[in-house]
Amino acid sequence: MNVYLDSIGCRLNQSEIERIARQFVTAGHGLVNSAEEADLVVINTCAVTAKAASDSRSKIRQAVRKNPAVKVISTGCWSDLEPERAAKMDNIVQVVLNAEKEQLAQDYLNLPIDYFNLHTPDYSVDMPGSHANVRAFIKVQDGCDNFCTFCVTRLARGKSRSLLMAEIINEINAVHQTGTAEVVLSGVNLGAWGRDLHQPSTLATLLQQILSETDIPRIRLSSLEPWDIGETFFTLWENPRLCRHFHLPLQSGSDAVLKRMARRITAEKFISLAKAAKQLIPDLALTTDVIVGFPGETDTDFQQTMTFVEQVGFSAGHIFSYSARPGTPAYRLQGLVEAQLKKDRSKKMRERFQQMGETFREQQIGKTFEVLWESSQQTGSGQWCLSGLTDTYLRVKIQHSENRVGKIDKIIITGYKKAILEGHTSKMK
Repeated sequence: MNVYLDSIGCRLNQSEIERIARQFVTAGHGLVNSAEEADLVVINTCAVTAKAASDSRSKIRQAVRKNPAVKVISTGCWSDLEPERAAKMDNIVQVVLNAEKEQLAQDYLNLPIDYFNLHTPDYSVDMPGSHANVRAFIKVQDGCDNFCTFCVTRLARGKSRSLLMAEIINEINAVHQTGTAEVVLSGVNLGAWGRDLHQPSTLATLLQQILSETDIPRIRLSSLEPWDIGETFFTLWENPRLCRHFHLPLQSGSDAVLKRMARRITAEKFISLAKAAKQLIPDLALTTDVIVGFPGETDTDFQQTMTFVEQVGFSAGHIFSYSARPGTPAYRLQGLVEAQLKKDRSKKMRERFQQMGETFREQQIGKTFEVLWESSQQTGSGQWCLSGLTDTYLRVKIQHSENRVGKIDKIIITGYKKAILEGHTSKMK
């Protein structure tokens, strides 16, 4: 059987779809690159915004349009929140809730309950996604115990749950043996890792063990809630294997809005944390999420956020217009912001982040970074156009005489064009 897998949304979704892919391959089935070639399509859906939920449904419809005979399994957060609606879509043969996702392949293939415990996963297969096999997304945590008033993820994912340290380290070592050079530790509330274990632990302890018990060249973190880490956390970044990039969701620079969102931080505490991180980690990239148009957001609140993001000096950010999600406390809040005003504020915020992004990229010119090449294309002259990421999560493209995909090179940055850094090699690895 040929299986096509696709994922929408967060890095956790990507890590889950990679695990599902390995399970199908381990059971003797093949992965294909399009729905047209597939007998079965698995879509890992998202519901973080109304648009994400709509995009999830569109993915399913697109697969069926391309292959009217294909069977489709819908899983992920949107499927979890609206299982009956998902089940009514064309060609859906199964809706798998998040709590049952780990057994998706096993259940669909009617395999024994201990099948994947007795068969070693095949980590050498090409994974879904554009990063080829140079980067692996490692699920270390699921669920969330926070109560942010706008968020449906907690409803879809349940309480915070940590994977065991030994399991995480074994998976990292396994993907590294296949040539993978970078892992991305992923979770709904990554900073909560370890709190629910029989012997409670911390994310810092997990990182120390990964550094000690694996040789993976690069370790990257997905999103971290700012209240889950303290200034001492950043001292771990003395080890160059840890990527110098933090995604710390802000959501608003107004304390009044943060309070209505039930965010467990103030603007002052956030900026103090950001300053500490930048002081301890040279060339650190900070990215964030901002919601504009949250119920009750005034012009003053919005201007406070505009000023605040400038003070922090983010390198990039995701801007979301507030999306009312049924079942969340914010759904019942008064003071809805008009759609056009949300659109105007979103545009202004994006322009502010674009300016900060250009400033950050200009600051990198003349510096040397290690770049992990993740894709390549041969030109007519026989050269290779390489594309990859610095550890600070900046895209770099260069021309090279070799196809260096999966390798890490030292690159001197000479400039940038349309948000893409350019440079030349300094030293091969």
